[in-house]
Amino acid sequence: MSILRIGNVTLENNIILAPMAGVTDLPFRLLCKKQGAGMVCMEMVSAKAILYKNRNTEELLQILPQERPVSLQLFGSDPKIMGEIAGQIQERPFDVLDINMGCPVPKIVNNGEGSALMKDPKLAEEIIRSVVRASGKPVTVKIRKGFDEAHVNAVELALRAQEAGASAVVVHGRTREQFYAGRADWDIIAKVKDAVEIPVIGNGDVDGPESAERMLKATGCDGVMAGRAARGNPWIFREIASYLETGEIPEKPDAEEKCACILEHAALMLKVKGEYTAVREMRKHVSWYTAGFPHSAKLRGKINMVESMEELERCVREIFQ
Repeated sequence: MSILRIGNVTLENNIILAPMAGVTDLPFRLLCKKQGAGMVCMEMVSAKAILYKNRNTEELLQILPQERPVSLQLFGSDPKIMGEIAGQIQERPFDVLDINMGCPVPKIVNNGEGSALMKDPKLAEEIIRSVVRASGKPVTVKIRKGFDEAHVNAVELALRAQEAGASAVVVHGRTREQFYAGRADWDIIAKVKDAVEIPVIGNGDVDGPESAERMLKATGCDGVMAGRAARGNPWIFREIASYLETGEIPEKPDAEEKCACILEHAALMLKVKGEYTAVREMRKHVSWYTAGFPHSAKLRGKINMVESMEELERCVREIFQ
């Protein structure tokens, strides 16, 4: 297993929790870090929302020392605003500043942000240059294969990112058109790795230790990101780390460990977000933790009805008994 350097930041390993809106909040990041993630990535934050002091944005920017190193992800399409905010937030305790140029969600894309920037490489480079100039932290850029199959330009974007001063690039091997469907194209990750000198982190279809190893070997990339496969499964990081280091996969968590982790997750949620929000957000997490269980549809139905943390805890304990 390799250490990974991003600018002046050294990660203990090269296995990273991918940024996911509505998932990689503070409680979940803490759990993934505890299970061995080399770096955790925050939910994406709008540069304009910070500029206009949106009340909900402050919660997204919460960071604790024990989760570091942590990557804060900004999105936006105005080079001036992106640079201004990069400078404004640099005293916050994150380690790496990531620019989102891969989000496929329509409301983001229709606003000219996220993966829409892959359609305008010149503007993308201006944004990266502006952020690098203003930030005192290493800057990374998360891109996709391209906007669609007719416009596969990840190599061009990566070269522009390098030229603009980025310290690393993350490549998701799907186009925006694919969203998360179909297979990720690892060949494009390999092509980016061949083209640039900065570290390249591969993303897409890393769902366990063997796939992480296959991606590293097939692409030559410097690190891997696990995203959707980590939902309800923070243990994926210790499994990948163990496999890359020893060739052995540790035993899956037993019912007792899984139950304890869910309750720890719920307690962290309660502390950070208060009971009303914590209970409602934990519903989806418990569904992910219990996916594949016997009668899981019935379990989900039951979990989705709970209204208090006491009810949620009781329901979780019943599931694991």
